[in-house]
Amino acid sequence: MRAAARGRSRRRGFTLIEAMIVVAVIGILSAIALPSYREYIRRANRAEARAGLLQAAHWLERVATARGTYLTTEEAATKFPTALQEVPSRSYTISLANTDTQGAGYTLAATPQNGQVGDKCGEFTLTHDGKRGLSSASASAELVADCWSR
Repeated sequence: MRAAARGRSRRRGFTLIEAMIVVAVIGILSAIALPSYREYIRRANRAEARAGLLQAAHWLERVATARGTYLTTEEAATKFPTALQEVPSRSYTISLANTDTQGAGYTLAATPQNGQVGDKCGEFTLTHDGKRGLSSASASAELVADCWSR
């Protein structure tokens, strides 16, 4: 019986080949899953930037309703709330990029920060008349539609 017990104890565990196969499979799965995960995070950050732009636009519309005009360039520097100038994940900052000197319009911009800097969408823009765009001059209509919808 002792011989049989010794034979069984030697068969426990993994061989080096089996361990290397497991490591290779884990490596392949990681190589496939990690880029998908990163793109998912970037898409979530883009959604947060779009929501931040819309919140800032709503605030500006409420101010314009109360005053009769939008903020001018001079007023925007001091009256635009700091709570609206950054999204919670800190992946985008929101600014009043361009305002009309007479308070007749505005352009909001969401500028990528930190890990979002190399994103394909770049900087989002939203104007007083609801035009959604990207600040990149080379952005196609298809890219603008894709970035604003996903």
